[in-house]
Amino acid sequence: MAEKFILEFARLIADKPEEIEVSRRDIDETFSEITLLANKIDTGKLIGKDGKMISSLKTIITGCKAKEKRSYRVTIKSHE
Repeated sequence: MAEKFILEFARLIADKPEEIEVSRRDIDETFSEITLLANKIDTGKLIGKDGKMISSLKTIITGCKAKEKRSYRVTIKSHE
């Protein structure tokens, strides 16, 4: 659920939404890492000024913790 939300959110913000990819890696039963891959131009937009956009996204994702009983770490990377 969290990775689908991040994918849709990122596609709304990105200039090149077709290049957005999201992957999830389960570390253990209660923790997962979500990696968002985007175009180099879009990574700046997704992080936001002073990291405000990614901080907001992480705050929303913590709401998923209550429903899914799982913690998440969100990482943004650019296509090389």
